[in-house]
Amino acid sequence: MAKSYSPLDDLELRASHLARVGAFDVRRALPQRGRRTVGAWCFADHMGPADVSEESGLNIGPHPHTCLHTVTWLIEGQVLHRDGLGSEQVITAGQLNLMTAGAGVAHAEEATGHYRGRLEGVQLWVAQPEATRHDAPSFTHVAELPRLDAGDAAVTVFLGSHADVASPAPIDSDLVGLDIDMRGHARLALRRDFEYALVVVRGALEARGVLVTPGNLAVLPRDLDEVELTSRVPTRAILIGGIPFDEPLFMWWNFVARSRDEVDGFRESWARGDERFAPVRSALARIDAPAPYWSPGAVT
Repeated sequence: MAKSYSPLDDLELRASHLARVGAFDVRRALPQRGRRTVGAWCFADHMGPADVSEESGLNIGPHPHTCLHTVTWLIEGQVLHRDGLGSEQVITAGQLNLMTAGAGVAHAEEATGHYRGRLEGVQLWVAQPEATRHDAPSFTHVAELPRLDAGDAAVTVFLGSHADVASPAPIDSDLVGLDIDMRGHARLALRRDFEYALVVVRGALEARGVLVTPGNLAVLPRDLDEVELTSRVPTRAILIGGIPFDEPLFMWWNFVARSRDEVDGFRESWARGDERFAPVRSALARIDAPAPYWSPGAVT
């Protein structure tokens, strides 16, 4: 895995890898070998930019999730979310969709039927702790989120809290998710007990002597009180952070679990179409789970 370090040998820059999700190519910043989580954040995809139409968008048919929160944050465009709870919600740039899987939920991400234009954003997952991961699923849409200024940056707190400003979205871990819109200099307060990482979506910024561009995960060193960011061009970046996730974690396909046996059970439930995953009202085809790499005869 390509990675580089700052002159102080403390900021770790890790290259994202390309993946295909629905109709989109994405840059997957997290997880990767040697860096599975940042706090409870366990997945980070940068999707787009790409052109979509009224009838063709992400095109991700019904698929299952367990023991995680999906966090959808758009920089540009619109997406229609449908899930097994009966939720049907169009999300636009600057709004938050938060789906809590708990014991299990299925959803689809579709064209809106009315939006044509560019689509770009991030899809993030948060691993649920043992205390809540078996709870019933839920869905929350937040249209208005708190914002604050940090030097030359406009910062949106889309999840968790930062500088005494809190997102209204429910969480079950001590964490933060920020959208940073900047050109110039910004100084952000940090918590010493948090892990933090940056994903640049547009433009470029410098952090602790390292230039961070799209297609990379920049992991900040621990025990910082603040970080200074500099950009010479208009830049959008996502900062994620949180208390280190110290529980066992096993991720495969769309499932967050604690073991292979647990994943096998989730996969069998999805294949059977049992009560764990209520059906999703979607015209898109249901996505079958592939055979896991540990199954007899699986292709690796």
